Amino acid sequence: MGKPYTITTAISYPNGRPHIGHAYEAIATDAFARFQRMMGRDVFFQTGTDEHGLKMAQAARGRGVEPIVLADEMSSYFKDMDDRLNISYDRFIRTSEAEHHRASQAIWQAMADNGDLYLDRYEGWYSIRDEAFYDEKELTEGEKGEKLSPQGTPVEWNVEESWFFRLSRYQEPLLRLYAENPDFIQPESRRNEVLRFVEGGLSDLSVSRTSFDWGVKVPGSDGHVMYVWVDALTNYLTGCGYPDDGERMARYWAEGGDITHIIGKDIVRFHAIYWPAFLMSAKLPLPRRVFGHGFLLNRGEKMSKSLGNVADPLELAERFGVDQLRYFLLSEVTFGNDGSYSPEAIVMKANSDLANSFGNLAQRTLSFIAKNLHGAMPKIADGAETEEDKALRDEVLAACARAVPDALDALAPSVAIEAWLRAVFACNAYIDAQAPWALRKTDPVRMESVLAVLYEAIGMLAIAIRPVIPASADALLDQMGIGGDDRTYDRIAGPWYKQLQEGGFTLSTPRPLFPRLDLPADEGEGVA
Repeated sequence: MGKPYTITTAISYPNGRPHIGHAYEAIATDAFARFQRMMGRDVFFQTGTDEHGLKMAQAARGRGVEPIVLADEMSSYFKDMDDRLNISYDRFIRTSEAEHHRASQAIWQAMADNGDLYLDRYEGWYSIRDEAFYDEKELTEGEKGEKLSPQGTPVEWNVEESWFFRLSRYQEPLLRLYAENPDFIQPESRRNEVLRFVEGGLSDLSVSRTSFDWGVKVPGSDGHVMYVWVDALTNYLTGCGYPDDGERMARYWAEGGDITHIIGKDIVRFHAIYWPAFLMSAKLPLPRRVFGHGFLLNRGEKMSKSLGNVADPLELAERFGVDQLRYFLLSEVTFGNDGSYSPEAIVMKANSDLANSFGNLAQRTLSFIAKNLHGAMPKIADGAETEEDKALRDEVLAACARAVPDALDALAPSVAIEAWLRAVFACNAYIDAQAPWALRKTDPVRMESVLAVLYEAIGMLAIAIRPVIPASADALLDQMGIGGDDRTYDRIAGPWYKQLQEGGFTLSTPRPLFPRLDLPADEGEGVA
């Protein structure tokens, strides 16, 4: 296995069922994990649920159940979403696990041993919805004169005994971190926001609560539970074996290791300021990068329960197909920016790119081989390769073996898909220009050469797009006889095709990959 690669989503707060934003983050992170595996990396991919905090306690009380009962139920919905969306996680973590409580108490103790925790009285503004404390200068005023957090959520004045973390001690170390590692916070707009905030000065952070007991108990401090962000952020360490499995930690959370957090832009501060400060205090390695992606908007509007526009990702997947939904979200939205979706847009994108362009290319090429060559692998006669053949192979190889992996490595899935789609278009232009159906009568030897070039190109395209549409790509590769060991970027150009020929592989009549999608008449005219 290659160099270890650790990648995580943020853990989801399960006080409600999953929405399309949760699915978007999981799908994107899954594509990056699958890509790194295809590059030969030793990948650890973690996701899960963040189950403690006041919101969960209040929601459970409202339903007349214990918090763990609510957590068990709600966490199962998120795991089901991941499983049904083909998310290839290695660990689905729950912060209610005893193993996680052990890790959280261990990092707390490490921070205490470093002199960074002290007991005091907290008086200030707190948002229950954000599970976050805010300075007066960060607040805005609502329409009715009420105070709101930077996220627009209500805040209330809170007074209680609390443990504090000496965040102020880490202002200069954090600024050095950002200066020495300019890619630590991505994209650039998020980095600039964090820099401005830290340069403005950091106050010590309240890190425990006494007003509820649903959380990780503070070691040696009766009545205190950890502020949810200490507990929640530590989940990344729990999955990597902290504090007891040193071998696993050395593998997946090493000094200088390749560790990436994929999170929503609204929680960048916690991951880019609090988290590295906690790790510095505990003398633990830091992640390599924190990427704050944008929000998904429903027809350009922010989703909210009051507007009734919160989309169930499983309903969308059931209706349009898992891979079609994955493809749309990763191709249509520039990763890092906000993006918009609608049923019409999903249908149009899936039909245009997958059904009409790639699916039709594969179906008509493979069907032609199955029918006219009885499924035998077409051959290129010695010395018969034309400039057009070479140009197409070079273009497809450049896209699939270089442009696509380069973009996925840079966390730019829409750029990767653009490069891939240009290669698909080049193949369609080639087949139309070469017209193998006409060559069948006039020049069958040349016909075989054209089909061989196309077969190789389609195989390369299917391998390259696997991180995005894994089930569909693998179904096509299965039909084409391209085995699992060849479905990697370093083997994208073969010698799988030569091996198919020499092994006498026979192609069966292919099955269509992407049925055309339709919308009910009341959801859009003329978009199907």
